[in-house]
Amino acid sequence: MYKNLLSPITINKLEIRNRVVYPSLGLLYSYDGTLNDRYYEYFREKARGGTGLVTVGPVGIDFIGSGNIISMLDKDEAIPAFKKMASVIKDEGARAWVQLFHAGAYSYPMLLNGEPPIAPSAVFSRYSKAMPREMTLEDIEKVQEAFVSAAARAQEAGFDGVEILGSGGYLITQFLSTVKNQRTDDYGGSFENRVRFPKEVIEKTRQRLGADFPLTIRMAGNDFVTGSNTDSETKEFAKVYETAGVDAISVTGGWHETHVPQLPASLPQSGFAFLAYNIKKEVSVPVMASNRISSPDAAEKLLKDGYADMVSIGRGLIADPQWVNKAMVGKSDEIRPCVACLQGCMDSVMSGKPVTCVANPLAGYEGERKIEKCETPKKIMIVGAGMAGLEAAVTAAMAGHHVDLYEKNDEIGGQLWIAGAPPHKGELLGFMDYYQAMLWKHNVSLHLNTKVDDQLIKEKKPDFLIVAEGAEPLLPPIDGIDDPSVISAWDLLKEDRLLGDEVAIIGGGAVGLETALKVAAKGTITPEVLYFLFTHEAESVERLRELMFNGTSKVTVFEMLPKVGKDVGKSTKWVLMSDLEKYGVALITEAKVISIKNGLVTFEKDGKTHQRQFDNIINAAGSKSVKNISEKIEKLNIPFAVIGDGAQPGKMNHAVHGGFLAALEI
Repeated sequence: MYKNLLSPITINKLEIRNRVVYPSLGLLYSYDGTLNDRYYEYFREKARGGTGLVTVGPVGIDFIGSGNIISMLDKDEAIPAFKKMASVIKDEGARAWVQLFHAGAYSYPMLLNGEPPIAPSAVFSRYSKAMPREMTLEDIEKVQEAFVSAAARAQEAGFDGVEILGSGGYLITQFLSTVKNQRTDDYGGSFENRVRFPKEVIEKTRQRLGADFPLTIRMAGNDFVTGSNTDSETKEFAKVYETAGVDAISVTGGWHETHVPQLPASLPQSGFAFLAYNIKKEVSVPVMASNRISSPDAAEKLLKDGYADMVSIGRGLIADPQWVNKAMVGKSDEIRPCVACLQGCMDSVMSGKPVTCVANPLAGYEGERKIEKCETPKKIMIVGAGMAGLEAAVTAAMAGHHVDLYEKNDEIGGQLWIAGAPPHKGELLGFMDYYQAMLWKHNVSLHLNTKVDDQLIKEKKPDFLIVAEGAEPLLPPIDGIDDPSVISAWDLLKEDRLLGDEVAIIGGGAVGLETALKVAAKGTITPEVLYFLFTHEAESVERLRELMFNGTSKVTVFEMLPKVGKDVGKSTKWVLMSDLEKYGVALITEAKVISIKNGLVTFEKDGKTHQRQFDNIINAAGSKSVKNISEKIEKLNIPFAVIGDGAQPGKMNHAVHGGFLAALEI
């Protein structure tokens, strides 16, 4: 089915079993620069799942380049631990790679014992919020030798290949960019001078490793930073890398400080594949495409269309390490989807916490959370087929229990239908397909259009009851909240409707802001219409942009707190805020809505009372748990657990992980 994706490929003289690459991703499973069992089990699962090439990293080459926040190969004492890691990966049939890392100006001084980071030039870094020290020629030589020595240690540890990190805005890209490199010596100025540092790193590493050892580089396809390198220059860098001695090139998007989203759901699937093709046209070594390649179908199409020779599946393999094995046997519908929420991966890392996954409760817990077959199967009754109930049902069935899942509505999913309605959130609906496939596979009995009450529970006599009743909209204490002009955000997201010219939204949390974006986008042109008009030059670029962002309703958000989006993840909040600005959404913070009457909103701000007239008012003030069954459950004398929003309103990981753990504890 996936002829290209699952076919072998050779890098240098090394054959790899398929075209799927697990790329380097920061994990934060230790804070002392060492590998540990959590790392070993995590990477074991990636290899066991059928992945062709598994990359361990980023791996630090010296202290000044990263601190100890990542695993380090800066000393010979680290070799035994990396030798164990190489064996863990290779024993499962995958090829083991190490990615060598130096952050340059992106290093945080707090991780360097207060020392400033080093960089090509003393240019303030917006990413690390630090002023680096300009590297001397001695520094340059020392860092190059650190790359070479770390590569030699990886080779000695038994790894199959080494990748040099030359993307993301880190040290190598800083040398390449005139924005960061303002040197006047042999390492700055002209193209030849700016590319000299990575060229020498590659040449020296190649010399140390020998001609037959695979050496690759990960590079930016376009920095996406004003004044820096575009895809016009990056293909020229790629040519230099090939001549210097790399055997393959992994192409990703831009720097961490770019204003172009690199990973969230607003980036279309395979959105940066064109960058890989831009490089592939210019070199003869294999090229890997990256960023938002989530499904086997998308990956196969990239290879079939000639965009790249291999595909990097990063967060998709966190969501489901068995991604390749399931694709191999035609079970793609059973792949747990990555929906690019970034909550368990990027948000965690940016908060200094270990990587997990909202959708996969085993990610990061591979060594401690196990689904084991029960000795005595029990009769399990689960109330509610939202995310929490679905995960509990599948997990309990996998453990060998007899599971009946009850849902009062005519379809599974619960609040997923609401969460998947705003712009760029549609991939959340893919969970329905996944869970439907898993319910079928594990013989879970699904009862739709069935409202559960005390009598039904007594009649079914379950051995264990899991209650996942979910939540409902919260009505804030506002006079006139039941005014005919007021609509629940949940109702609007469930079923779109005609709205007037002026729309107010009460509540500036995640639901309120995403609802605002959905309303503001109503009446704008679709991507298909934009493509048609642009292709035929039917309108000017300025007019097309106007049609993209000016909808049929003007939106105003009222929020009591000083800032909106308190519950929006760090890695996606800036994207959401940027979109709201583009669509002209007005945000009124520190505003308390007092009353609503016939669309007239009275609110307090800055100690004064204000009034504004709206055609529609949308309540997005929060949610509260539904406890129709949970409040009576103790009287039934049945072992039970209350999970998900029914226990306490929370995010998706609260539902999925809670449902999983409840099923394990039966």
